[in-house]
Amino acid sequence: MKLGGHAFPLKLNVDKILKYVTVFKKLCRAGHRLIVVTGGGSYARLYIKTARKLGANETICDLTGIESSRLNARLLIAGLGEDAYPEIPRTIQEIDTAFYSGKIIVLGGLYPGQSTDAVAAVTSELIGASLLIKATDADGIYTMDPKKDPASKKLNEVSCAQLLEMLIHESLWAGEYELLDPIAIKIVDRSKIKTWVIDGRIPANIEKIVKGERTGTLIISSQ
Repeated sequence: MKLGGHAFPLKLNVDKILKYVTVFKKLCRAGHRLIVVTGGGSYARLYIKTARKLGANETICDLTGIESSRLNARLLIAGLGEDAYPEIPRTIQEIDTAFYSGKIIVLGGLYPGQSTDAVAAVTSELIGASLLIKATDADGIYTMDPKKDPASKKLNEVSCAQLLEMLIHESLWAGEYELLDPIAIKIVDRSKIKTWVIDGRIPANIEKIVKGERTGTLIISSQ
């Protein structure tokens, strides 16, 4: 699953992080295998913005965001304790090796030009995941950005083809992947991974999806 940067604001909240820890531990002990990809959040955007002003190119800005996301992963590992794989995988090969540990794997970004959503998607494809969850700070996917357009409507279900069409006018600068980037969508589409975008501000929603309940928006393959 992808745990959005909303869980790691500039003013970090230990109790909030522990709520996610509780959910992940519960799922792990119920027999589920978990890999959690953490977003960079406000710290990533702050550092990327500063690096850009200092003259860094977009590849360097991406690397800056990746390091920020790994710091968030480190916090989650600290909370998970013995239930977590102790190291943060930095390559696909390291993810594959760590998966056999049976522990909860937590990682951040991997490569420049690739959002943590794409990392979550390719990781899901790698391990043959039965489910991919994006826990974000909205209650699903809307026809337009609800923060900018009050007439925007929430979608209960959307195809990958529709998502790609919606992304045509979106920015793809470092740290600005608001919805899902094209790489993530194409991986979900080709692998037919059952993918949900949910309101991650309510940790219990994660359990709902795992149990087969509906909340948020379901992304379906166009193939």
